Amino acid sequence: MAEEAQPAPPAATQALTAPPPAEEAPPATKEVKVEELEPASTKEVEVPKAEVAEDPKPEAETPPEASPESKAVEESIPQSVSFKEESTRVADLEDPEKKALEELKTLIDQALKENGLSTPPPPPPPPPKEQEKPAPPKGEEKPAPEKEAEKEEEKPAEKEEQKPAASSAVEAPAEPEVEKPKPAEPTAAEITPEAPAAPETTPPSKAEDVPAPASEAPPAVSVETAAAPPAAPAAEDDGAKTVEAIEETVVPSASAPAAEAPETEAPVVTEEPAQEAQVTPEEVFIWGIPLLGDERSDVVLLKFLRARDFKVKDAFTMIKNTVQWRKSFEIEGLLEEDLGSDLESVVFMNGVDREGHPVCYNVYGEFQNKEIYQKTFADEEKRQRFLRWRIQFLEKGIRQLDFTPGGISTLVQVTDLKNSPGPGKRELRQATNQALSLLQDNYPEFVAKQVFINVPWWYLAFNRMISPFLTQRTKSKFVFAGPSKSTETLFKYIAPEQVPVQYGGLSKENDTEFSTADAATEFTIKPASKNTVEIPVTEACILVWELRILGWDVSYGAEFVPSAEDGYTVIVQKARKIAITDEPVIRNSFKIGEPGKIVLTVDNTSSKKKKLIYRYKTKKTVDISV
Repeated sequence: MAEEAQPAPPAATQALTAPPPAEEAPPATKEVKVEELEPASTKEVEVPKAEVAEDPKPEAETPPEASPESKAVEESIPQSVSFKEESTRVADLEDPEKKALEELKTLIDQALKENGLSTPPPPPPPPPKEQEKPAPPKGEEKPAPEKEAEKEEEKPAEKEEQKPAASSAVEAPAEPEVEKPKPAEPTAAEITPEAPAAPETTPPSKAEDVPAPASEAPPAVSVETAAAPPAAPAAEDDGAKTVEAIEETVVPSASAPAAEAPETEAPVVTEEPAQEAQVTPEEVFIWGIPLLGDERSDVVLLKFLRARDFKVKDAFTMIKNTVQWRKSFEIEGLLEEDLGSDLESVVFMNGVDREGHPVCYNVYGEFQNKEIYQKTFADEEKRQRFLRWRIQFLEKGIRQLDFTPGGISTLVQVTDLKNSPGPGKRELRQATNQALSLLQDNYPEFVAKQVFINVPWWYLAFNRMISPFLTQRTKSKFVFAGPSKSTETLFKYIAPEQVPVQYGGLSKENDTEFSTADAATEFTIKPASKNTVEIPVTEACILVWELRILGWDVSYGAEFVPSAEDGYTVIVQKARKIAITDEPVIRNSFKIGEPGKIVLTVDNTSSKKKKLIYRYKTKKTVDISV
């Protein structure tokens, strides 16, 4: 079910929800009339196993009349250019489209390996703001150099004590005159007296080293040894040797943490491949189909590419957002969720179109029922439940599609706007807008055709509002029909046996005699004309037939005529006038014991042309006695 620079709502979105009513007056639009049905070119219409004969009459054919209101609506509805569905076979694609598909596959493959699709969405904007928060402390450290100096005294790091120690060894005589390195004076004072005292009293110097801060002594001495070569007094040789001895003990201790660092990093390195091993392409599915590695995958990816005009990066972003939304919305669990069957009369699947696409009907006139409306849209909780039910219904319908290359992977949507709630239904508009947003972002290219029937006057205003936001591709999928042209328009895309009875077709729920697999025949009856349909029978059987005339207001009769010359004609249905208020479909059956034919007679005495639809089937009998 669609599809696109502010991404325009795809056809799928319009197909799956009722359009929100507009609050504007109907604008003047270009007049485009729906094509009239062409009358039969001959007096006899040939049908399988049946013959249709018409009495010749010279009267000219006149178009059917329509109410002023329906005429105004139908003549004002803009008709779209026919849309031809693209191929889903890679071999049929143009070279740029094939290249775009391969590029998209490469991006998806890389994202799957890096866990970039099924993971939650990237972190929101707040994290960057949190990183900016540590900036103020930096400003506070600048005006407080004394605190930094105190911290440097407490730290045993070599880099912090190398600078003051080197200055004490070279600039010892000038220490009283220098005021800036005040925090380092204690360390220099402790170290400078120890240098001359080393040759005289070595034991006291060792004793002083013990009570003195041991953490400061070793690094300071190590720095002095680095500065000792330029000033080479003989008295300091012994002290330098002792310092080197101490340095040997200090260096291993300083290098010990460096040796431990790789050990702490090792477990981090082993964890990363373990995380990558958990994510495999087979875990990412859309509509039960893997994104890569399946012949159906190309069909899925082409939907996203076409929804974004084969812009690879845009299509990839759309896929990524869809995968993450499906995970957050818990689509797989939603399929098993029991949301009731209260809305089965609002949205339902019935039959296929002439090209084999499943047909989904949206009947929003049901919401005129106050009880149903309140139960569905009264509050936010109920609107969310309706949204989940609608998504669940769509997901189940999509799972029945054939995603193999060349298969049927789209739907036909029929939206009935008869008695649809008007501008005052604010809750319905809210629910519709929520659904449109989700559907246009996550269900691209799922509608082959969108047929709006029983279009009211207010829809023209709505169509004018949304038209600028729709691409020509999307608008080409739209078909509009007023009340008097709805059935005729449906028959252009859907066979009569596939159309529900309430929309002028023959399809009935729980029908024990006929199904959508039993094809129907249709032809036009001219005004003021008499037509016959002959159904030949060659063997004993029970013949069952049904017929429907759109608009009725004609006379109908049926009889059996045997093939034998001496046989007697049997009246099956006495000719009588059938009014519009009678049953929409007439069904008869007759037990036949000899070869012959059933003749159906339809006499149209009105000045309007009619559409006749009929079908029949035979049932064998074990023993028939005449």
